[in-house]
Amino acid sequence: MAEIVIVTREAPIATVQLNRPEVRNAISEQLMDELVKVLAGLDGDDTIRCIVITGSDRAFSAGADIKDNFVNATPVTMLDQDLTSKWEAIRRIRTPIIAAVSGYALGGGCELAMACDIIVASESAQFGQPEINLGIIPGAGGTQRLTRTAGKYVANELILTGRLIKADEARAIGLVAQVYPGASWLEDAKALARAIAEKPPIAARLATEAVDLAWNSTLDAGLEFERKAFYLLFATDDKKEGVDAFMSKRKPTFKGT
Repeated sequence: MAEIVIVTREAPIATVQLNRPEVRNAISEQLMDELVKVLAGLDGDDTIRCIVITGSDRAFSAGADIKDNFVNATPVTMLDQDLTSKWEAIRRIRTPIIAAVSGYALGGGCELAMACDIIVASESAQFGQPEINLGIIPGAGGTQRLTRTAGKYVANELILTGRLIKADEARAIGLVAQVYPGASWLEDAKALARAIAEKPPIAARLATEAVDLAWNSTLDAGLEFERKAFYLLFATDDKKEGVDAFMSKRKPTFKGT
């Protein structure tokens, strides 16, 4: 039986590939359980400093597996299954995560990408929250994260129509950080991951926490966290290495201490 999540370690980065090609990487309970397990394991590995989540050329993920998740679902089964909590578990991973999207990232797939720290895309990528066409709404963060990214009016237009957007439009509204050529999108995403992995890992983790807090709290609370994190980093060996390297005009080597 084929693995539904394939992990490739190329320390200091790891690539995590969703592998349900027969259903365009549709999200099932099993897939999300395995994904969370894999990411937690990588998060505890000090040799891995950045993670890339990807799918195939055709699909990052086309969304929830409708047959698996929705056909016979009731409010009670949805509550017991608690599938949407898995997206929040991914958000709490401390190691920086890049979503590398080619093809479709729809519904829960788009929400999975938005649970990551950075989204990059192939020219072929298409994003959307088409849940309205099933008589429901996004339930794994789509209404909240898309609104915080694109603003109320753009988010409402996309969610209420279910319209799909291409990579260039996704970048224009702030959903995508970079759009890469179709021939090299995954290698380009890995190159970005390696660039991040070269940075001090403690500082990188605190930076992503601070940026995430900017979404989820008040300005005062975010500034307070940022200030304390900034001061805390002066206790790290990596801060000393960074300053010493700058003064010596050499490239720093960060060890995560």
